[in-house]
Amino acid sequence: MQSVCKVFIGLWYALSISLSLNTHGKDRIVLTSLNWEPYIGRSLPNNGYSYELISEALKVSGYSLEIIFLTWDRAMELAKKGHTDGVFPAYYSKNREKYFIFSNPIPGGPVGFYSRTENNYTFASDPRENFAKAIEPLKNLTFGVVEGYVNYVPFDEANYLKKQYTISDDLNIKRLFKKQVDIIFIDKYVAHYIIAKKYPWYSLELEFIKPALEVKNLHIAFSKKAKNHEAFVEAFNKGLEHITQNGMVAEILLKHGF
Repeated sequence: MQSVCKVFIGLWYALSISLSLNTHGKDRIVLTSLNWEPYIGRSLPNNGYSYELISEALKVSGYSLEIIFLTWDRAMELAKKGHTDGVFPAYYSKNREKYFIFSNPIPGGPVGFYSRTENNYTFASDPRENFAKAIEPLKNLTFGVVEGYVNYVPFDEANYLKKQYTISDDLNIKRLFKKQVDIIFIDKYVAHYIIAKKYPWYSLELEFIKPALEVKNLHIAFSKKAKNHEAFVEAFNKGLEHITQNGMVAEILLKHGF
């Protein structure tokens, strides 16, 4: 019975996406996304800061925005194949350029490691200068990572580290709290939001390991297989420049607490 339900849900979901895309007008851009609070999420006011900013930028060129919320892996897969116009908010990576053309950036946040406070983990040196040297005291630990995420290049390329993958930041935080992993990679703002909103009792037991490895910008990754992707990225970039100059970007950031 359970397998039948899963098949039914899968078919219903595929049909809903198909119907959305079949009604895709020339002035409407359809993007896949994920619930990734505080940047984007169905429960956030106006779907969050990144949705509002992107929507306003596209309006400048006469486009409306529709988003389809999925898991990150699924969101990337559909966009990569050109079933939607693209995916956001996405980190840039060289490997992704094979499938996507990236918009100009919008503000993101600091990324790095979270651990249990009791462990008092520290880097041997500044990880931004020499990651391999800095991570030496932690190299035998287990790192929790979300499947399909681009993280920090030296960390992603560190095959000598033990990494366990999961489907979401939320689950990764739970695994850290339950001591199923030793450290997790995460956006600092995302971790703060999830802990404050869903697991406030975690706040005294989990901490961010300073310093942040980098501050990541966010992008729309427009699918190279989607029709008019070059026109879409040009339209967005033009709109983003306009709402940056007229102060709207600053207003949106302030309204959403950034």
